[in-house]
Amino acid sequence: MHPHDQTIYALSSGRLPSAIAIVRLSGSRAGAALEALAGKLPAPRLATRALLRDAGGEPIDDAVVLWFPGPASATGEDVAELHVHGSRAVLATLLAALSTLSDLRPAEPGEFTRRAFENGKIDLTEAEGLDDLIHADTDRQRRQALRQLRGLLGDRARDWRRQIIEASALIEAGIDFADEGDVPDELMAPAIDRIRVLLRDIEDALAVQGQGERLRDGLTVVIAGPPNVGKSTLMNQLARREVAIVSPHAGTTRDVIEVQLDLDGYPVTMIDTAGIRDTDDPVEQEGVRRARARAADADLVLWLTDCGSFGADHAGAVPVWVVRNKIDLAGREESRESANPVFRISAKQGHGIAELIDALVSFARDFFGTKEAGLITRDRQRQLLDETAAALRRSIESVKLGEELAAEELRVAAFALGKLLGRVDVEDLLDVIFREFCIGK
Repeated sequence: MHPHDQTIYALSSGRLPSAIAIVRLSGSRAGAALEALAGKLPAPRLATRALLRDAGGEPIDDAVVLWFPGPASATGEDVAELHVHGSRAVLATLLAALSTLSDLRPAEPGEFTRRAFENGKIDLTEAEGLDDLIHADTDRQRRQALRQLRGLLGDRARDWRRQIIEASALIEAGIDFADEGDVPDELMAPAIDRIRVLLRDIEDALAVQGQGERLRDGLTVVIAGPPNVGKSTLMNQLARREVAIVSPHAGTTRDVIEVQLDLDGYPVTMIDTAGIRDTDDPVEQEGVRRARARAADADLVLWLTDCGSFGADHAGAVPVWVVRNKIDLAGREESRESANPVFRISAKQGHGIAELIDALVSFARDFFGTKEAGLITRDRQRQLLDETAAALRRSIESVKLGEELAAEELRVAAFALGKLLGRVDVEDLLDVIFREFCIGK
């Protein structure tokens, strides 16, 4: 049997050990496998207690099983779920028993979701929303991903595609009746009106400047500055745990250290970098090079100095906040003004940290926008909507050159939306998207 036609199985719950572990099966042999393990097939969609046994009749576990005949299932195929006690021994024995059954194999990453997509249960934007939901670190990311999973973009794209097809039908009807007086004009005018309205709608979605993409990827903040000014101590304060080595010796941090933070629901990647200074140590030189590179790519740089030295303010495309550390040490304060926002803290004692965090939350709020994110959450989606809008513009412009050209551009626009939904010409893309999923999804 071809691997695509085989029944797949995998652990679909969390890390072991756990109170309950859920093993899911999907495919034409799911019912036969469930019957072989449980002794009989339970009523559809009814949780049923069963003693699972292997091929030799040896008990595996006292479990709860569920049976979902296709197509009324999550994947559109026959699906079975085995809810067993979540010990490693139980799971190992159960998976070993499944491996002995014919035409069953372990699932690949994302294969359950891919089968749901291929069987029309979800479109590609909803699959991407599910992937984002699995990887969501903050509540705002969760809400955005859930909106995509529930069809926020997919429903709009289907409606846009329907309108394009209807407008195309009007234009092509006009072509068919070109020899019947004013019939083409009567059909062309409402078609062009529809296209203009549709184009404005898509342009409005594109006008939201990457807000959804930014929320998905998160805000990047780099802590940079000279050696031994407290960068790692500040990193630990912001993370509320020890993630960086703190030492009085210059050059302790040799590489980039990253930690994911949730600031009022906003995802922030905080990066501690090597102290920037001239050095003959080749390892430290590489750390300084990486520090400069990460600062150049950041959304915000916290330039840390101690209050005994002013340090250079950094100008450029990336916003820079000057953070004066060690205000708790007597005689270290200085009064020179800076062109950049300035914060005075004691990373060791915690003074000023709350104010710095409040400022970071405000920066994140402005960066991501205060409203719910737009329809678009990935570059792929934005590129295909750009292609759709460009084809609609060309369609409007080409009317005067001939209805056939306008109709062809509408076909291009409908094709781009079909790719967005994953319904046409996306075979090469599917492996890339679904291998990002975990096994069991």
